[in-house]
Amino acid sequence: MGMKSWARVTLMGVLIAVLGIPAESWSARAQQQGPQAPAPTQEPSQPAPPAPGQSQNQRQPTAPPPPQVAISVQSNLVTVDCVVTDQDGNIVAGLKRENFRILDEGNRQQITNFAPTEAPITIVMLMEFSKRFGGYFGYKAKDWSYSFLNQLKQQDWVALKTFDIKTTLVDDFTQDKRQVLQDIGSLYFPSFSEANLFDAVLETVQQLRDVKGKKAILVLATGFDTFSKHTLDDTLRRLKENDVPIFCVGMGEDLDLYSPAGAGVGYLQAKNQLSTFARMSGGYAWFPRFQGEMPAIFNSVAQMLRSQYTLVFSPSTPPDGRYHKLTVEAVDEQGNPMELANKKGKMKKVVVIAREGYTAPTAPPAGN
Repeated sequence: MGMKSWARVTLMGVLIAVLGIPAESWSARAQQQGPQAPAPTQEPSQPAPPAPGQSQNQRQPTAPPPPQVAISVQSNLVTVDCVVTDQDGNIVAGLKRENFRILDEGNRQQITNFAPTEAPITIVMLMEFSKRFGGYFGYKAKDWSYSFLNQLKQQDWVALKTFDIKTTLVDDFTQDKRQVLQDIGSLYFPSFSEANLFDAVLETVQQLRDVKGKKAILVLATGFDTFSKHTLDDTLRRLKENDVPIFCVGMGEDLDLYSPAGAGVGYLQAKNQLSTFARMSGGYAWFPRFQGEMPAIFNSVAQMLRSQYTLVFSPSTPPDGRYHKLTVEAVDEQGNPMELANKKGKMKKVVVIAREGYTAPTAPPAGN
């Protein structure tokens, strides 16, 4: 695996010009070796029949040939990956298509494809490694990342990136966990005090766009952003256009735990940013205070990725270019909200974790 090889995306030139890194191998490698998501079957488009030709003996110099008209049919399928848990956080497995209901802007949609996920994990570990707070949280991210790598199986794929004032690819997608562990251990001293969270998240989401199969991002960060060229609004808008789930583990709870006056408004904003990234994308956010919480948290990340249900539907509304609010519900055989007993024996509704919406494509201009 090349240390600086990344995804071959459609806009490769933009990646090279803007990001300044070669976009040679990430996407290609994940497509060849990583998990492959089953694509919905579609009928191949048939070319429009050619205009009837004239024989050589027929001459009509004053009449132009009839124009050739191509009719294009745009398939607008939306894929939603979701996880179902009970109120205690336990994964609910064994559900069927009939146990799910999708609402697009409040309108029920027909689920055309359904499958539980059994593919290997393909995930990017995105770690804040900066000199902020004396580098304390950078070293903390190193320690915590070991716990996550222990949850991965041999068939899983992981890439490692760090960020401060810029992002750095430490390891391209690999199944060699020992190499990643070794490279994490070689991270000694952060170079900058900045923590450009927004830029790092958006760059990683963009580079994952053409990676096939189930993919996700695990963010280990305080949630602060200090110098990004993208704003929070830019970040949220672009996250609405993507389907990559983001799992966040906030490292800043020490600020609240050990500060006499609490962490303050700045940290509350940072914490809210991580929570919003996770909620919008169909991931989850944790804010642990103690090292002993980490194994259970990272086990939950791995279990969620291995226990997703994939739902596919074709929107009943024409493409309008707007952001559509999605609601995914789990129901029982009678169509009622699904309930399970909690630890105290009380019946409680199950929890469905899925992205909050999608951006519909824009309808092509008339005549195209």
